[in-house]
Amino acid sequence: MNYCSNCGHPVHIGVPAGDDRNRYLCDHCGMIHYQNPKMVVGCIPEWEEKILLCRRSIEPRYGYWTLPAGYLENGETVADGARREAFEEARVRMAVMEPYALFNLAFVNQIYFMFRGPMTSPNVGAGDESLTVRLFTEDDIPWDDLAFTVMRETLTRYFRDRERGAFSFHMGDIAPLSKSFSGPDTA
Repeated sequence: MNYCSNCGHPVHIGVPAGDDRNRYLCDHCGMIHYQNPKMVVGCIPEWEEKILLCRRSIEPRYGYWTLPAGYLENGETVADGARREAFEEARVRMAVMEPYALFNLAFVNQIYFMFRGPMTSPNVGAGDESLTVRLFTEDDIPWDDLAFTVMRETLTRYFRDRERGAFSFHMGDIAPLSKSFSGPDTA
């Protein structure tokens, strides 16, 4: 950041009084520019024994598979954002959604909040950010072509929970540049 979004004057980095970390500061208007993690919201759309994945038509990870998810918009609840992303990416309408997982990706300043729930119908279609969308059985999931570690971890937990017949809420940390996960439910 070079200029204040409030007044347009140059900013500098410093620790504001009473704070404990560097922020962008404007000496002209006194504005402190906080930078906070981005919230990503998404869901596992279910239809009978299948789940829906989207093949990305955008970077990063063009051509790889993912669950429908994206950045939460101002003025949205996390559930509304997850529903919007499912419709934008796969033309899917979600029925009741249950909170399923929260993953911290501190290395990229993101927090993922994932839901799970039934689709209102099996009718799907690729939105602007998807090359194609498809319903998959567990055996057909393209594990080696999943776009992001957080999606692999979400699906691994999901199928484990489904096999035991009970869904738990999961929470943990995704590490950078690896397939590693840490959290209270890593058994």
